[in-house]
Amino acid sequence: MNFVADGYEFAPATPDDFPLLARWLEQDHVRRWWGDPDAELAEVARIFGDPSMEALIVSHDGRPFAHQQSWDPTLWPEYPLQDQPPGTRGIDQFIGEPDMLGRGHGTRFIGAFARHLLAQGVPRW
Repeated sequence: MNFVADGYEFAPATPDDFPLLARWLEQDHVRRWWGDPDAELAEVARIFGDPSMEALIVSHDGRPFAHQQSWDPTLWPEYPLQDQPPGTRGIDQFIGEPDMLGRGHGTRFIGAFARHLLAQGVPRW
């Protein structure tokens, strides 16, 4: 579902976004934290068929610049958040466009996304 919050648009990622995601995953600042771009792109592709996970493209002023994921940590037995209340969401994200780094976008779009989750009834993120 698309939504706009605090000037950021969040739209479901689709297979059409793979070239963009692949380019972002190749960036040194993303690769440093996310690892092998091919493996990560395969993981994003897997998310498309998993209803417990959500992959989003984040845009600002009409320009896609970041990737946001939301997922249910209780469905990952090896993840250390098994004691969280039902409905809790884990989030992962990165800014793919290097010229958008260091400008406060990460803090703002993560905050906008968290407020959206809470407004939807998510107990924690």
